Amino acid sequence: MAMIRRHPLLPAAALTLSLLAAACGSSIGDRPQGAAAPSTAVSEADLRKALDAGGSITVWAWEPTLKKVAADFQAEHPKVKVNLVNAGTGNDQYTALQNAIKAGSGVPDVAQIEYYALPQFALARSVADLRAFGADRLDGAFTPGPWNSVHVGDGVYGLPMDSGPMALFYNKEVFDRHDLKVPATWEEFAAAAEKLHGADPEAYITNDSGDAGFTTSMIWQAGGRPYTVKGTDVGVDFTEPATQRFTATWQKLIDGGLLAPVTSWSDAWYKGLGDGTIATLVIGAWMPANLESGVKAGNGKWRVAPMPQWEAGGRATAENGGSSLAIPEAGANKTLAYAFLEYADAGDGVRTRVDGGAFPATTAQLRDPAFLDEEFPYFGGQKVNRVLAESASQVVPGWSYLPFQVYANSVFNDTVGKAYTSSATLRDGLNAWQDASLRYGEEQGFTVRR
Repeated sequence: MAMIRRHPLLPAAALTLSLLAAACGSSIGDRPQGAAAPSTAVSEADLRKALDAGGSITVWAWEPTLKKVAADFQAEHPKVKVNLVNAGTGNDQYTALQNAIKAGSGVPDVAQIEYYALPQFALARSVADLRAFGADRLDGAFTPGPWNSVHVGDGVYGLPMDSGPMALFYNKEVFDRHDLKVPATWEEFAAAAEKLHGADPEAYITNDSGDAGFTTSMIWQAGGRPYTVKGTDVGVDFTEPATQRFTATWQKLIDGGLLAPVTSWSDAWYKGLGDGTIATLVIGAWMPANLESGVKAGNGKWRVAPMPQWEAGGRATAENGGSSLAIPEAGANKTLAYAFLEYADAGDGVRTRVDGGAFPATTAQLRDPAFLDEEFPYFGGQKVNRVLAESASQVVPGWSYLPFQVYANSVFNDTVGKAYTSSATLRDGLNAWQDASLRYGEEQGFTVRR
């Protein structure tokens, strides 16, 4: 099974400046925000004609399951050649993509872009509005979280490739050994953290050394709306009650030394997940393949449960990770590129990627009995997808990212991250993150609401 990994965020200030400079030169966000559908429409007949005629497309993506998707697509359409290129992961690829766009050469026909980064490319008019190809007709084919994430204003700037509804992954062996109850609320989670660490000072309920994606997902699940975007107006408010609810609970865990000071995806992290010193992960639905391939010692020990709630009996979760496939405006073969997007994200390619370990964003797949009833030996035979599919249906609506989220996340460690390494609190860090984000927005020509 392929390993599906969501990498930590990397510094991206140069990328952001380059993207937004291009956008500012042509009136920030005018087209993505509430624009009419593109006048040039590509029909199904046009797509079939392009496939019959054949040609070559270049796809920039790091998702490992796309290798077989590309091979199957070529087998079905023998006149089409798909050149799959790994131009880097996350921000490394985004930098390469922006450089190609700026140079006017070497731009791929398709690019993998994570949901948090997509608004920035749409704002810079670097990716095409897919309504011209009928993408808006796919409304209802994807779960609400990913579908909302590929929209900027009324435009559709990518097709969801996967999703990451959050759940609680826990080591049942550790829980049984210490007589821990699977926490249904964050209050119970904090109590379990204290009980576990008290019984075994080397064991922690989970790890956290500061991560932008995790923090925003936790605020999202709590019902927070710290980011507001309307046209060229943006706002950031981390003083809202939902955000403060998260910080109050998480600060207690930090102050009590109840979180393993281990960075995710490090060797120490994998070791902790294997030997039981990290007992849970609150993370996206793409995690099973990573545990199976990266934590062999955990085989049979791990289970999956719903994400803990802020209110007893609640049914709320958030997305954590996930990517779209988008078509750069400068791509040479948009029609053929869109045919590949439909195949990979809404056609037969979905099954291929799910078999490889990806978690789908398509409603049909999430309702498929064969998918829901699959038993996972690594998880003790548990029907894990039933828990994760239910989570996908409970994502809190209304979340949005900043149109310069890549930059905002790049300065997370310099602001919020200090709460994990100094006497600064999460509130202090979030206030600093808010100020840095708003200041940057003003510098880039946005109208900032304070």
